[in-house]
Amino acid sequence: MPRAKPAATELRQKILEDLEALGIPLRSEQLDAVVGRAESEGLSHLEFLRLVIGEQANGRRDRRIAHRIREAGFAESKTLADFDWQFNAAAIDRVRIEALAGGEFIGRHQSLVWVGQSGVGKSHLIQAIGLCACVLGYRVQYETSSSILQELTAALADQTLPRQLRYYAKFDLLILDEVGFDRLERIESPQAASLLYKLINVRSGRSTALVTNIDFDAWGDYWGDPPLAMAFLDRVVDGAIIMKINGKSYRAYRAEQASANKRAKK
Repeated sequence: MPRAKPAATELRQKILEDLEALGIPLRSEQLDAVVGRAESEGLSHLEFLRLVIGEQANGRRDRRIAHRIREAGFAESKTLADFDWQFNAAAIDRVRIEALAGGEFIGRHQSLVWVGQSGVGKSHLIQAIGLCACVLGYRVQYETSSSILQELTAALADQTLPRQLRYYAKFDLLILDEVGFDRLERIESPQAASLLYKLINVRSGRSTALVTNIDFDAWGDYWGDPPLAMAFLDRVVDGAIIMKINGKSYRAYRAEQASANKRAKK
């Protein structure tokens, strides 16, 4: 004797229970809406299944992206869409930067060294690239040179440096911003060059983005230890993508505009 088919109400309840067991938070009214659409539009079994799980899967993906962005610790929420590409248009290669935002260099475990004067938009662009990397599924960590040197110096003092270095080694992309921003690094950490060398060394095989306003020929003087500074630089630039921006300061331009607007209102 053929087995009796469960009633629609019973089957609906079992589906909801199965979805809950799988950790798919689909409410009963959402399921009813999908079933109603499938019936009215004559959807195939695969189309129906895609409707059932698609919205939930997209929501989970969005939450994971948001978590990676929070974990990255960006100083500001910057995107390529809100960057002023017209200012310094001759100095900034938009096509190349948008290609970097595709994340292929991270997949190739290639590092990035970005050199340019203060105010030209390096921090904005590198954080926007980092944000894109988070969306692509990469684990990213953003730090300024000063902040990471404070942590590594403290770890050196309490003998936890190997553990701290392993922590920074795990990220797919480590962004070191404001390297050489001022002399604070050398004042707070006389061993700065040595610590940064250890950091880059432990991240061998991972992508590191180093953003600085110090051109290569001035590294030895800045860090006060030319041989070690050159060894660090050699390790950083080996196989890396080198970006240089020689342009006007957008920060100075905005300050001038604000001052001009204030004078105009008087």
